[in-house]
Amino acid sequence: MKAIGYSLVFIALFLHTSCAVESETGKKLSIDVTAYVNPFIGTDFHGHTYPGATVPFGMVQLSPDSRTKGWDACSGYHYSDSVILGFSHTHLSGTGIGDMGDVLMMPFNGQAALNSGEAQPRGIGYKSYFRKENEQARPGYYSVFLDDPKVKAELSATTRAGIHKYTFPKSENAGIIIDLAHSIHQHKVTEADIHIISDTELSGYRKTKGWAIHQYVYFRAKFSKPFKVELYKDDKLVEKTANVDGTNLKAILTFDTSENEEVFVKVGISPVDKEGAEKNLNAEIPDFNFDKIVDDASQAWEKELGKIKVKGGTEDEKTVFYTSLYHSNLSPIIYSDVDGRYRGMDQKIHTTKHKNYTIFSLWDTYRAQHPLFTIIKPEYNQDLIRDLLRKSQEGGILPKWELAANYTGTMIGSHAVSVITDAYMKGYRDFDVELALTAMIEAVEYDSVRHIEYPTPAFIPALMPKAKLYDKKYGYIPNDLEGSSTSKGLEFAYNYWCIAVVAKDMGKESIAQHYFERSQHYKEYFDKETGFMRGKNLDGSWKEPFNPRFSAHWKTPYVEGNAWQWTWYVPHDVEGLMNLFGSKEDFAVKLDSLFTITSEVLGEEKSADITGLIGQYAHGNEPSHHIAYLYNYADQPWRTQEVVNQIRSEFYTNTPDGLCGNEDCGQMSAWYLLNAMGFYPVCPGSNQYSIGSPVFDRIEIEVEGGKTFKVSAKNKTAENKYVQKVYLNGKPLTNHYILHSDIVNGGEMIFEMGKEKRVFWN
Repeated sequence: MKAIGYSLVFIALFLHTSCAVESETGKKLSIDVTAYVNPFIGTDFHGHTYPGATVPFGMVQLSPDSRTKGWDACSGYHYSDSVILGFSHTHLSGTGIGDMGDVLMMPFNGQAALNSGEAQPRGIGYKSYFRKENEQARPGYYSVFLDDPKVKAELSATTRAGIHKYTFPKSENAGIIIDLAHSIHQHKVTEADIHIISDTELSGYRKTKGWAIHQYVYFRAKFSKPFKVELYKDDKLVEKTANVDGTNLKAILTFDTSENEEVFVKVGISPVDKEGAEKNLNAEIPDFNFDKIVDDASQAWEKELGKIKVKGGTEDEKTVFYTSLYHSNLSPIIYSDVDGRYRGMDQKIHTTKHKNYTIFSLWDTYRAQHPLFTIIKPEYNQDLIRDLLRKSQEGGILPKWELAANYTGTMIGSHAVSVITDAYMKGYRDFDVELALTAMIEAVEYDSVRHIEYPTPAFIPALMPKAKLYDKKYGYIPNDLEGSSTSKGLEFAYNYWCIAVVAKDMGKESIAQHYFERSQHYKEYFDKETGFMRGKNLDGSWKEPFNPRFSAHWKTPYVEGNAWQWTWYVPHDVEGLMNLFGSKEDFAVKLDSLFTITSEVLGEEKSADITGLIGQYAHGNEPSHHIAYLYNYADQPWRTQEVVNQIRSEFYTNTPDGLCGNEDCGQMSAWYLLNAMGFYPVCPGSNQYSIGSPVFDRIEIEVEGGKTFKVSAKNKTAENKYVQKVYLNGKPLTNHYILHSDIVNGGEMIFEMGKEKRVFWN
């Protein structure tokens, strides 16, 4: 992990925002939380976050694009860049694949250019250089001074619209280019049009084929200043027309400006149609009051982030905490218009009384982000489940990684199943539970196949992937018949357990028994001789050669990892996993080896996702995220506390490279949040949170019904880093975990800290 400072950027951020003040009024903490958010965290290294303006779960993410090529262009921005290509209205936060970057706008001054000039020398293209000290970001606001046109750009957003403020120098030839050919990772534009409505207004749309193979974005843009316009198709001027269509479209809007003249642009977007974009714009940004939009966005973030208050800790720890909470509230995003219309998985237009959503990075977020939502926003989480069930009906199957109403087929397992199970078992059941169980079973028995566009229920049996057929027939997935066999088999086993516990609670004993039995298939992959989960061939032999440190991205039995990282993936049966090693003591010895062995990963094609290493533990990728808590099950909680503290201090920092891997749509940050509060869900669906140790002296979490759950740490110092005792509502814990009901019923958990390494529940 690199160590790069960010000079004056965050200093400027704090000067621009009010200083945070802590106080206690009665038993409540008060803190200006947005002042502790640094949107530049994760924009360097491989965090893949963006610094631009958005609101909680907003459809619009109005942010600068500094590059479109390469893995570190996934969000469109990288902190190391000194050039801005323009400002587009849609972005992904922390993904490992890029998409979006829709409807790019860029101010210019002087001769207009038709292309960005990315990777070309200065002076070629409409791009501009900028300096980091002239760049600021805070929740709902972004600004930068563009050195080449000498224009200050400021951005803000509502849920479905964005607003630009450009301060121009005196010029007889200033303007703004709209580039509909621009996209992150340069995905193909298959359709587009631009329509000039008046000298202050235009509309358009584009359809792209990228990670989301059918993505529609319609827009309506209104300008505060009249413009002259030239329309270009394939970089050729199209004269005497107010309409142009094609795949490579640009509009150059020009006007005169006086010194420091402010020009505003407000843009509404919609996945449905141009009328939807216009309605969204008129409803959310009726005028050009930029300051009001900034203030409204700030207040929305203050309300959302203020659900958790902290006291104590360092200023950097508070910034990491609240930035993590900020990142956890970016997606899934709202994907329906103000009138309730949305584009479904069948690509038809529907209407819902609930909101529709997109960006479901479920392989990542089922682990911590969705469990976090069940604590601080259970109704939102239920709304997401209602949406997932709608998607299963419209498209034929629960999605694994849904984007812009598309099945992407990305990653493995069927973790919409986990999200549904976790909510259901915690008592959040405001959805069709019978439909949910049916959809869960379909998801683990069948699956959508990558690039199968819109499977329907009638097609599902034909799409049953071989991996699931093999698992059902042999009780495991033969490595010589299916790639990524071990990782797939381990995740299937957890998914089966999820279905079993729901079915059992619903009184469906035969279904429950069937899936409980299949949840034990993980044992087929364990090689007692080596002590690792391995690739097992059809004849029962182990895949050779074998080195647990070897990785080849998607070309081994392990997905984005190796045997060291995947051997521990049995979240639903940790006791059974320990038994495979022989005893708790042997299990703990093996765990120690994971964290103390060399961090060198072997293989010329090793996965780039294996980052954030402590030994062979890889915090930069999700399969490792529960492992530190396995020491609790082996009666060595002090090791959980030591490892968790090391991860928090080394891999979460108040710097642009402050994330050790992809943010992954909120999962990396949700891990930090829960761990900073002192607990973590090893197995979503179990209702248990295993105990770690808190970062702060005091934490207050607003839960449903106006209740508050408080976490306090007494005698916490650098030397007193071990948990001596934990009290829940005055009574000492007798286990290494608390239940979800303990949190949402309100109350207080007190950690007594000290120097002794001990089993705190004895």
